[in-house]
Amino acid sequence: MRDVDRVTVEEVGLQLLSMMENAGRNLAGQVLRRNAENVVIYAGNGGNGGGGLVAARHLSNRDIDVSVVLDRDSSDLDGVAATQHEVVDAMNVAVTRDPAELDAFDAADVAVDALVGYGLSGSLRGEAAELVPAVESAETVVSLDVPSGLDASTGETPGPAVTPDTVVTLALPKTGLKILDATIVLADIAIPPVVYQRLDIPYRHPFAGEYCVELRGG
Repeated sequence: MRDVDRVTVEEVGLQLLSMMENAGRNLAGQVLRRNAENVVIYAGNGGNGGGGLVAARHLSNRDIDVSVVLDRDSSDLDGVAATQHEVVDAMNVAVTRDPAELDAFDAADVAVDALVGYGLSGSLRGEAAELVPAVESAETVVSLDVPSGLDASTGETPGPAVTPDTVVTLALPKTGLKILDATIVLADIAIPPVVYQRLDIPYRHPFAGEYCVELRGG
């Protein structure tokens, strides 16, 4: 996936913000299907956290009571995640580092896990690891791309890890997801087939008339 992202951005010219927008919108769509009234999104830095913040915007635009818990101070966000945080901050979406501060915390129907994506190396650490119990306290947990703490390739969890009910994985399914007893949804982020061709990855477009395809029910 690192190579796919690199070729997409550097050679084909599709920008990360565009892919992140598609990821967050598809994530929000899966949350909306659960008829949630109160949603708490747990977001880290980078593309995964940025996708979670995009989802927060889309849910708020649809009058869902949504709050965001960051695994760091907002001033420590950078790049695309910082950009998306500026947007939700301007919208007056509640953002905190302590879920106990949120009025919606105890009433959350859905927790969205957007803490760490496929780039995790080793065990989940720091505040992201400390937030795992809060994520799992919700009635339903939806993870973006891969559950935080799970190795995207092997499925190993050498430390704390989120156990989701649903995973909205992006572009290509990750081999580590095979071990999960969860619904796996593959989401289109508009990567064109030419990217896979340049990397000699066998590819058949799976989405047809849909932007999300359920690969496996929980």
